[in-house]
Amino acid sequence: MSDEIYPLPHFSTDLVGKVAVITGASAGLGRRFTRVLAAAGAAVVPVGRRQERLEQVKQEVEAAGGKCLPVVADIVEADAITRIVDEAEAAFGTVTILVNNAGIPDAKRAHRMPLSVVDAVIDTNLRAPFLLSAEVARRLIAASTPGRIVNISSIGAYHYDGGAASLYSVTKAGVNRLTEVLAVEWVKYGINVNGIAPGAFDTEMMHGLIERIGDPSGSLPRKRIGHVALLDSTLLYLVSPSSEFVTGTIIKVDDGQRPR
Repeated sequence: MSDEIYPLPHFSTDLVGKVAVITGASAGLGRRFTRVLAAAGAAVVPVGRRQERLEQVKQEVEAAGGKCLPVVADIVEADAITRIVDEAEAAFGTVTILVNNAGIPDAKRAHRMPLSVVDAVIDTNLRAPFLLSAEVARRLIAASTPGRIVNISSIGAYHYDGGAASLYSVTKAGVNRLTEVLAVEWVKYGINVNGIAPGAFDTEMMHGLIERIGDPSGSLPRKRIGHVALLDSTLLYLVSPSSEFVTGTIIKVDDGQRPR
């Protein structure tokens, strides 16, 4: 096979013409992801429950010259899944990028966890990404259009130290397996499904952890918690043309914080 069809280097993060839906986009990683994808040229659809926060994201994206349609929705509600994609399509066309970022911790010991918390964690962290991925994939397949799905997992899917986040760890392990099996199902349609497993990053969820147990950075190998910007390159790689041959993979981005 001639390499003349590939430029040197064969790498691009140009997302012009792409439409990206990002859940959990009102703060933390999701807010950053929205701005990063918009800066790369995608029309972005940030999804979250806090309208005021989403409007702030919209202002930031549009001030930088991007296109943005915020959608206020709770992804645990089944009818919200279809509505999110419908609104995105009506504004910008077929959704070609999905970032399943929304997630919540349990912060309780398993034997003390009420059913309401169990349902909320499973529905937010696992059920919603499954349903939203299926909805986006269904429309991509019907349109004969390739796409990229990125599921945000956690290093907690691989390592649990008893820190009262057992169900969170279980659901994130489920996200990893979800990523692998959906990649197999949809590879023939040109839909790549991959995941990112972050370690400790400076987000609202981390702030809540610090309030409960204190700053964990002192126990980490490099004594630091990651800035959300350090995930930009991994996200852009997985949604860009450069990752055409990569699917069913979960990339750990944790600064060596946990045992392998």
